[in-house]
Amino acid sequence: MADSPSPSRARTTPGPARLPSDLADAARGGATLERFLHGLPGVDRVGLEQRAASLATRSVKKDAKLRAVDTAIGMVDLTSLEGADTAGKVRALAAKARNPDPQHAGTPPVAALCVYPDLVADAVTGLGDSGLGVASVATAFPSGRSTLRAKLAEVELAVESGADEVDMVIDRAAFLSGRYAQVFDEIREVRAACGAAHLKVILETGELGTYDNVRRASWLALLAGADFVKTSTGKVAPAATLPVTHVLLQAVRDWRERTGQLRGVKPAGGIRTTKDAIRYLVAVHEVAGPEWLSPLLFRFGASGLLNDLLMQRRTQLDGHYSGPDYVAVDL
Repeated sequence: MADSPSPSRARTTPGPARLPSDLADAARGGATLERFLHGLPGVDRVGLEQRAASLATRSVKKDAKLRAVDTAIGMVDLTSLEGADTAGKVRALAAKARNPDPQHAGTPPVAALCVYPDLVADAVTGLGDSGLGVASVATAFPSGRSTLRAKLAEVELAVESGADEVDMVIDRAAFLSGRYAQVFDEIREVRAACGAAHLKVILETGELGTYDNVRRASWLALLAGADFVKTSTGKVAPAATLPVTHVLLQAVRDWRERTGQLRGVKPAGGIRTTKDAIRYLVAVHEVAGPEWLSPLLFRFGASGLLNDLLMQRRTQLDGHYSGPDYVAVDL
């Protein structure tokens, strides 16, 4: 795996962005940004939810299921975002990220380890030369309520400590009040502070109220320079849902069609089982396209999902179910 390109370090779109004229106008911010966002087509709620439910019924056969499980494992951002997190816990998580199931050779590593900014250096040390990414939440996670100066200081701490990826949260109060330019400018400032690190923009879709707002927030983030759009912090209910993830996948698909640039999607929170993960992979394939079935362009933000994926992987290989006593469910 050390010879494979890191999901964090392989940029999806090299070089400066060149946008079509209407997107370039919107990306100047202010009134043109507001007109663009409110000119986006409305989301057909009934049609969206019916399609999400229909795709979720598709089954995956045994051989394809093992491939799907391995694909999903390679897309996990192994995450711990608790106030009681310690350097020791992060080192243990790093060992699990590198080798999730030591008793089964060939188990793929996860995509990245996601921690708070002050624990990034421990994550970097723990992952060593594995090539796996280190992600850090920032910008007053999970509320997004602080001064821009304080938010940028968090980003700088994460990046200087070695983070490859920064997961920022938007100011939902500003967005819902129609202060789109404020949110846009803040993302741009964070984008600049990230340097070469990838920027994932957390929309906290459970607080945005409507699918139309989720679509507007997705496009706002993409226009401001997001490498990924992410559903949730995992601290607010509802977190990721299939219909909301469809909206984000539509946005990056349409962004690709209009700009030629690839951007990623990360659902986070509430995805706990292998069955859930496979439903999301089907949605990725059908809504955005097979090109997005890569950790470069799709991630799962989940703390508990990995253990279920490992148990189901053992079931596929050994022919019988392996209970939680056989994997490190406490991490």
